[in-house]
Amino acid sequence: MAKQPEKALLAAYLVVGDDALKKEAVIKRMRIRLEKLGDLSFNSDAFDGESASGEEIVSACTTIPFASEKRLVMVSNAEKLKKSDADEVIAYLKEPLDSTVLLLIATKLARNTRLYKAVASLGSTAIIDCARPKRNEMSGLVKSMAQKHQLTLTEGAARALVELLGEDTVRLDGELAKLALSQDAGAVIEESQIRSVVFREAEAKPWDLTDALGARDVKKAISVLSRMPSASPYSLLGTCVSRIRELICVKAVSSRSGGAQALAGELGQPEWRVRNLSTWARNYSEPELERALEDALFCEKNMKSGTDPDAAFRTWLLSVLRPSSGAGKRG
Repeated sequence: MAKQPEKALLAAYLVVGDDALKKEAVIKRMRIRLEKLGDLSFNSDAFDGESASGEEIVSACTTIPFASEKRLVMVSNAEKLKKSDADEVIAYLKEPLDSTVLLLIATKLARNTRLYKAVASLGSTAIIDCARPKRNEMSGLVKSMAQKHQLTLTEGAARALVELLGEDTVRLDGELAKLALSQDAGAVIEESQIRSVVFREAEAKPWDLTDALGARDVKKAISVLSRMPSASPYSLLGTCVSRIRELICVKAVSSRSGGAQALAGELGQPEWRVRNLSTWARNYSEPELERALEDALFCEKNMKSGTDPDAAFRTWLLSVLRPSSGAGKRG
């Protein structure tokens, strides 16, 4: 089969999203493609949007390439360009040079911004989405990343790797590369292996704690809290209370709903999330959830009246998680 010809390069692209590994891959592919047209060491410039001026960027874009068909101009942190500097880039994009490829790289840039619209107007492929997968898709992504390193991860191993390292895809890929060096090609990696060789680096997220709360897993909740040194106990209390209210709502609705799909529609939540909530709701009785809410009010009162906030929150959380401990002490 004949190889499909590559599409003509646009004058500018916006690489946007929080998946660093995807962005690295896009930049690498662009450099490889342009290197076929000439020496990039003479025909490339890189700027940081936080400090670069629009004049500097436009000047680089309008420089004629030397012994090459194209120049590459990259601007990282494009979302941090000052308005006046972004305006100069936008003005350039109205009549850009065919001899330059401007690669704007951003973590977040709203679709309704003038810069986003200016790039999007250049063509349907001008916006390159590098958004990180949703949280419930991360283990699947890690498993597919492992295959590129000739490893097979079990579901538990993939989840453990995300738990230990967080959702930074560059860090995850780097750890998989290190694992591959010590394994035979095609090796199957179990959760126990991950936990024995991977050092915990990621600070836990609030939803890790609310998941442990839903699962009524005391050991996991304590472990998660130990990895949240900078989290505010007031914020964590509010997040946990929100989860408890969700569980109460699910219990009330599920009694009259016809399955996960109907429940998802009534609650306005995706079906996968409702399934988790339904499972977690079965870990508590309605009186236990109601007492947890009541005791949360006393916990907040104690936190604001001189009791150590971290200690008050932990006492409340443990009273909720331990079935035999009742509703906890009120003060």
